[in-house]
Amino acid sequence: MNLKKEILKADFKDQAELAALQIGNDEYKFGLLMELFFSNDYRTCQRASWVLAHCIDNYPHLIEPYLNKMVNNLYKEIGDATKRNTVRALQFVDIPENIWGETIEICFRFLHSGIEPVAVKVFSMSVLCNLSAHVPEIKEELQISIEDQLPLSSSGFKSRGKKILQKLLRN
Repeated sequence: MNLKKEILKADFKDQAELAALQIGNDEYKFGLLMELFFSNDYRTCQRASWVLAHCIDNYPHLIEPYLNKMVNNLYKEIGDATKRNTVRALQFVDIPENIWGETIEICFRFLHSGIEPVAVKVFSMSVLCNLSAHVPEIKEELQISIEDQLPLSSSGFKSRGKKILQKLLRN
């Protein structure tokens, strides 16, 4: 399988899930996907991020070796799909302690941004909530950030925000 050729096909939405199935739990194939994910070509990176999203649904452990690079990649100018799928992936894994600070910083930046898509904000909320179990000092800021945005936010933001507020109050 030529992964780059597959992900650049015009009818890609149907191909994304198929490509993820072909990668499966194979670390080598996943490594090839990650090379495409970190490429400088916008379309390649975007499409690879969609396949990545499908892969981590079943095999989230595959991204562990790439977590540091993925978090650092969020500081670059990357497309919304890549950003969204990266933060989505981060909510499903145990983030190593050595990148807690960077992850918290970038997720709060996304959450406070007036221009980030709702999905990026929602996934950032979840990542921050997960990290608050390790870094309890962020709970209050996360709670305030969510409460401040709830009145004027989308239904997706409200739904996730309320669930996270409940979780924060329980812990």
